Amino acid sequence: MIVRCKEMKGRMKSKDLKNRDFYITSIPDNTMNHDGDACPLDPEEEYVVIKKEKLEDTLPILNEMTFEDMGTTAKRAVTKLSWNGPIMDIKGYYYLEDMPLPNEDVIKKSLLLINQEGETLLFPLMDISIHEERLGIKESIDEQYLYAGFEGRINFAMIGLQNKPLSEGDYEIYLSIEVKGPKGKIYKKKYPLGNVLNFLPQEFYATKMEFFSAKREIQYNLLVTYNKREKTLHLKSKKLKDIDPADFEIDKSQRDTLFNKFMKTKVFRMAYRICKLFCPIKQNKVIFASDSRAEMSGNFQFVYEEMQSRDLEFDYHFMLKDGVEDKKSSKEIMQLAYHMATAKFIMLDDFYPMVYPLKIRKNAELIQLWHAVGAFKTFGFSRLGRPGGPSPRSKNHRNYTKAIVSSDNIAKHYAEGFGIEEENVVATGIPRTDIFFDETYKESIRNELYEEYPFLKDKKVIMFAPTFRGNGQQSAHYPMEVLNLDKLYESLKDEYVFLFKIHPFVKNEFNIPYQYNDFFYDFSTYREINDLLFITDILITDYSSVCFEFALLNKPMLFFGYDVEEYVQTRDFYYNFQSFIPGPLVRDTETMIDKIEKQTFEMHKIEPFVKYFFNETDGKSSERVVDQLILGTEEENI
Repeated sequence: MIVRCKEMKGRMKSKDLKNRDFYITSIPDNTMNHDGDACPLDPEEEYVVIKKEKLEDTLPILNEMTFEDMGTTAKRAVTKLSWNGPIMDIKGYYYLEDMPLPNEDVIKKSLLLINQEGETLLFPLMDISIHEERLGIKESIDEQYLYAGFEGRINFAMIGLQNKPLSEGDYEIYLSIEVKGPKGKIYKKKYPLGNVLNFLPQEFYATKMEFFSAKREIQYNLLVTYNKREKTLHLKSKKLKDIDPADFEIDKSQRDTLFNKFMKTKVFRMAYRICKLFCPIKQNKVIFASDSRAEMSGNFQFVYEEMQSRDLEFDYHFMLKDGVEDKKSSKEIMQLAYHMATAKFIMLDDFYPMVYPLKIRKNAELIQLWHAVGAFKTFGFSRLGRPGGPSPRSKNHRNYTKAIVSSDNIAKHYAEGFGIEEENVVATGIPRTDIFFDETYKESIRNELYEEYPFLKDKKVIMFAPTFRGNGQQSAHYPMEVLNLDKLYESLKDEYVFLFKIHPFVKNEFNIPYQYNDFFYDFSTYREINDLLFITDILITDYSSVCFEFALLNKPMLFFGYDVEEYVQTRDFYYNFQSFIPGPLVRDTETMIDKIEKQTFEMHKIEPFVKYFFNETDGKSSERVVDQLILGTEEENI
């Protein structure tokens, strides 16, 4: 029997196969004899013999030898290639002569990135029909290669399981093809992209790639050029920045000193216990305490104004800070201990770590006026055992005597999230949603916004309000490159303006290109998102609770979940995401534009959504909070 052996530059007979310096392999599935001893060989088959010490170097060449021996020729062309930040879109066709591609099951195409050390990254491509118009194929291709077409989108800023940018180094891009041939054999070949210089108008393309975690901020530069010798794209990833954010605090005076930490923990708790022992509760004292706002706004403002409008004789105290990291003075810490020990009602509106270790007095009320509406993403103790979830021993939230929600249907989720009894969760409605039923207020806000921002009045308004990515404030970011600003501008600029309302936790910088400044506007620093909803015609969000408030206006929404599978796995929801959302799920900019242009918003989903997540839609939530949680509690004590 003759064994073909291109690597040995000759032909060998079967007796030579006993040489222990060789491995024997078939094309492609015969058992490899690692000892060089006799193995079952089919006299009709061809085999490749490789020197042992050359095995690793030769394996990548095996596939190419296979095709050359068969006289097979690869045909390929890239028909479209474009960049949006670090995201590359590629389309074209790739097939092997005399290897029919009648359906998707017989073929797999991939994009390969190979660095100078020979390490390979593989990105699967979608195999599609050559008749798809989006491919832009102008050549005539035989029908037997029906599924020669391919397309793919690769985000080089989010590689691998950790979603980190492409590692520093130099890479060449190749196309790889696997075809299932006669008798189930798999044939493979890799080829450079070919002459794609026409897709680089300036002969190069450069962009930034970023990564954020609690302990790292990393930035890379990605440079794309054309390798004339290899006839393919060359990628160079260069690390520009790699820092620990804790090392670069701008205002060192805001850092908690050991003394301040001692005051906020040991001294504060001791002072609270002493005040409990020697100071009686003041039945008319109310505290509004927040570590997320420095002024009265949100639910605080509506409950406070409702109490004031009734001329209730309460003694009000306000302990407000912009953020948890804002340092409290020793005087403020002692005042907080005294007021919390002597107040009948302690109102919170968000996470407030100093209060959680405290044992609330028997006749006092610690009321959580939680800022969010509805129940969407899992939070608090619903996330036990998950990345970013709390410790089972955590005391956070567990000492609330009451918490408010918008509907009885979601009380169980808040009870679980806060680690409290469901009977302590009261469906009063959310006070800050009262304005959605106040036509005078809405009209006043619209007029104010139109006067301050005249461009909002001339066109329809799209607002983009996604939540952040990351496990918390320290790693919060949003990859703006997932939006294609060019396509949004070209498709929607005549009829719409596009507002960005990015979450305040987001750390990565975002700059609107100057050529689009008559279409895109950044409203991220505008405090009250609810006010902006009144002038918004279409809301684009993702996993943010803003969809609950906007549903009250019965206006169209799109849910831009480019990473929904990952989000479901890592964060999860209380409800099945796809059946929950009151609008279409879109995964890319093209689909987003298509839904807007065709006005396909699934509006029929909004009414049942509102009925489920709101007990009442009457604009009287603030009244119910005061009646049920403040005055009702007073009556119980009489």
